[in-house]
Amino acid sequence: MNKLTSVVLAAMLVIPAAQASAAQEKQNPVQAKARELASKIVADYGVSGMQYAIMDKGNITLSGGAGFYDTVTKAPITKDTMFGIGSVSKMYVSAATMILAEDKVIDIDKPLITYLPQFKMADERYKEITPRMLMNHSSGLYGSHYGNSILLDDNDTQNHDEMLSRMASERLKSDPGEYSVYCNDGFQLLELMIEQVSGISYSEFLDRHFSSPMKVSSTKTPLDSFDRQQLAKTYFPSLKPALPAENANILGAGGLYSTAEDLTKFAEVLNGNYPDILSKASAEAMRQPEYKNGIWVPEERNSFNYGLGWDAVDLAPFGDYGIKALTKGGDTIMYHAALTTLPESDISIAVLSSGGSSVYNTVFASQVLLEYLKDTGKIQKIQPDQTFTPPVKAAMPAEMQSYSGLYGTVGATLPITVKGGELTLPVLAGLIPAQKYVYTGKGQFKNSDGSAAVSFEKQKNGITYLKLDAHLNIPGIGQMPMVTYEYQKLEANPLNASTKQAWEKRNGKHYYAVDEKISSLFYLSPSILTKTIAVEQGYATGTKIVDGNTAVNAAEIPVMNGRDAFDLNFSTKNGQEYLTIDGNDYISEDAVKPLYGGRASISTVPASGQAVWMKLDKKSAGRTMTVTAPSTGGYAVYDADGVIVSHSMVGKDPSVVLPQGGMAVFGGKAGDVFKIHLQ
Repeated sequence: MNKLTSVVLAAMLVIPAAQASAAQEKQNPVQAKARELASKIVADYGVSGMQYAIMDKGNITLSGGAGFYDTVTKAPITKDTMFGIGSVSKMYVSAATMILAEDKVIDIDKPLITYLPQFKMADERYKEITPRMLMNHSSGLYGSHYGNSILLDDNDTQNHDEMLSRMASERLKSDPGEYSVYCNDGFQLLELMIEQVSGISYSEFLDRHFSSPMKVSSTKTPLDSFDRQQLAKTYFPSLKPALPAENANILGAGGLYSTAEDLTKFAEVLNGNYPDILSKASAEAMRQPEYKNGIWVPEERNSFNYGLGWDAVDLAPFGDYGIKALTKGGDTIMYHAALTTLPESDISIAVLSSGGSSVYNTVFASQVLLEYLKDTGKIQKIQPDQTFTPPVKAAMPAEMQSYSGLYGTVGATLPITVKGGELTLPVLAGLIPAQKYVYTGKGQFKNSDGSAAVSFEKQKNGITYLKLDAHLNIPGIGQMPMVTYEYQKLEANPLNASTKQAWEKRNGKHYYAVDEKISSLFYLSPSILTKTIAVEQGYATGTKIVDGNTAVNAAEIPVMNGRDAFDLNFSTKNGQEYLTIDGNDYISEDAVKPLYGGRASISTVPASGQAVWMKLDKKSAGRTMTVTAPSTGGYAVYDADGVIVSHSMVGKDPSVVLPQGGMAVFGGKAGDVFKIHLQ
């Protein structure tokens, strides 16, 4: 993990005055645990600032922070510092949907088109999608329309405004209700439905039904008016200055800002303690095991088991203590969040950070909550983390070799060879390194330290999945159990000669997004803006090739790894090849020209308004580029590894030394002219 800062700031504890004298000594073990973990995360896990709070039966009993609000001034995080909460926002749109159901405005089990008749798709099954399916991730939608959604100091509503028109030409990846797999678009549709039936904006709905009756003032959307200086500053590793404010303009799916204390108060609503806002019956309905309605991994002890909005309605390891725990995590580009609540005890914790990951925040929340439960006498002791031993290789039945073949997930294919009681796999779950797994019996293969086991499982839909059953060990923070389907076995897809030749010409080529606004945070780490075509056995970048210019999603993977699916569609415009995904164009690397190597040149945004990419070759590399940019435009520069070295919206220096083999991109409004000078 990259270290963003080596500075560790002791966390601050804020206890209500009425409790201070009595609680100070009592809370010390919890305070110490929170400080220890927060300091570790800030020091070692790319976090500049962190905030946390516990609410117990309506009272804040712990509130603190670590790191800095601003790393230059060394201003600390306070309880009033606001953060983006990412997908924790889904709990608000889910609760809002349940409020409408309570008021008999909607029925969550009637088709969505009953309330949002503008919603249409090129797949008749869309008529079966209900609000419940949107909340429990079982709608069958591809997943996420990310285009122009997360922007620097820009609250453009283009993503919201174009959502329905973009979906009108799209298909589903599975039957509605067949299985649950994480899906952002479902919550965007709920936002649109709420606006449709309420007759007011979603931001106004949130204020009217949540913030005002709860008497909270720090839960906002990018469209609200508030002091942006309250937002914790964010930092990107390869850029020195603080970034402009991050606006996640996908409000239902992940666009809210809040504080840890505000979030724990909202958890009171989700626990049914504000019946004038949300009834206990609705709160109880939201925590039911919705994941069991479709195909799912059979293991019960997990960090994923969806309810309505909730990531988990039986979060491990709390079940080991006979305690029901609910959790929701959230990530934007720069902000990360976790909200965990114990509804039967009415105790909640919220953890927010600038940098890092919701995984770290969720593990932090679990560790501190367990300490709190022990300190308050609700559990006797904290069970130690699971320990593991290196695997002992067993004789593998010959029939296990039949699982060899081509496997796929969203965006990738993977040939798996099961031979000699071994198989080799790439990075799994984002944290388990690529390594060899050995057969240990009972159909399982284990990794080198025994903490992760993989097996093959054929589900009732006829698909064979590679299942991962692992404990993610995050050094210095804790452990997270996780059971998921990582890959699915793909069927043979032979191609005719002409189709095969068309795709072989694209194999290994890069395509660059041209429809994304230059204010998009995706330009900071452009993996979403760059598609590399990898062709293997009739599949391309995880999609199934249909003809010379089309490949369609092949992934039908429950839980998490089937999310954010896409199709590939190629076309030629003005002699240049373009790739279209979700209605957004990507230009072939073959059409990207080198930056002019002379002393002065210009770059003009074309009439289409699409961004202009340029290669940095030997003629421009090593020279200092100075750009005079229009107020409506901007540019970014990357090195040969795709790491950003300069962005005109971050910092005030208009000059940058150009790296060999890198790229530059210029974007703005149609007709914008950039004056480029090289020295």
